[in-house]
Amino acid sequence: VPDSPTSGTAAPPVRGWADVRSLMAAAGLRRAFVKLAHGSSASGVLAVETNGAGRVQATTSVERGPEGHLFNSLRVRRYTTEREVAAIVDALAPDGLHIERWLPKAAQGGRVADLRVVVIDGRATHAVVRTSRSPMTNLHLGGTRGDLGAVRAAVSAAGGRWPDALGVCEAAADAFPGMRCVGVDLLPAVGWRRFAVGEVNAFGDLLPGLAGLPGSGAEGLDTYAAQVAALLRGRPARTSSRTPPGTDDTTRTTRPTSITRTTGTTGSSAT
Repeated sequence: VPDSPTSGTAAPPVRGWADVRSLMAAAGLRRAFVKLAHGSSASGVLAVETNGAGRVQATTSVERGPEGHLFNSLRVRRYTTEREVAAIVDALAPDGLHIERWLPKAAQGGRVADLRVVVIDGRATHAVVRTSRSPMTNLHLGGTRGDLGAVRAAVSAAGGRWPDALGVCEAAADAFPGMRCVGVDLLPAVGWRRFAVGEVNAFGDLLPGLAGLPGSGAEGLDTYAAQVAALLRGRPARTSSRTPPGTDDTTRTTRPTSITRTTGTTGSSAT
């Protein structure tokens, strides 16, 4: 997962822009995502960039009205002065803020890319590639669906295994045993060899027309139909090996042997 100076029970409170600026500096973050502690659909998310000269800018879907009121917009915009960025962060801070490292992501067709992977009853059943020219890859904010086949080929060419990428998502879903369905935001590092988990979403299944992955048990079903089918058949028993979704390999453990924490990088991330 991306490093964060605000994760954990001992994390300091974030009361406004001054705290964000100091926490970023202390963690050595020139680029970071600032998010509402509780939110959805990139509402209140800012991709903040600073440089050695003190310049600050942020990319966000937040629109600030003439009287300072904040609105969630479908148009991603950029604020280029620290005064503007500080005003937005100060207005959001009372709702609670989270800061995380902005990781560099792989690209597809000249656009940054990540994946939303739906996990139902512990199994990755659906995956969509999201690409964008902005740091936010959300499809409702102008992101577009990418080529999943090309992603699998890129992972293989880099010496990785697509089933292992899905295994990372399944391991992340295991951290929430009370949830039968989650949407995992999987962030591919530049080069397509390593992955990080950006978020695990309780409502991450709005992917119209997306059929299940081959070998997932959800072939021919969209995300909602797959959940209904899972409810009707009951919760399956976990097994130590199975045919991984989206691959012809015969076996794979349900949890990868290790998940390396990504550190010491800056770059693109998204929700």
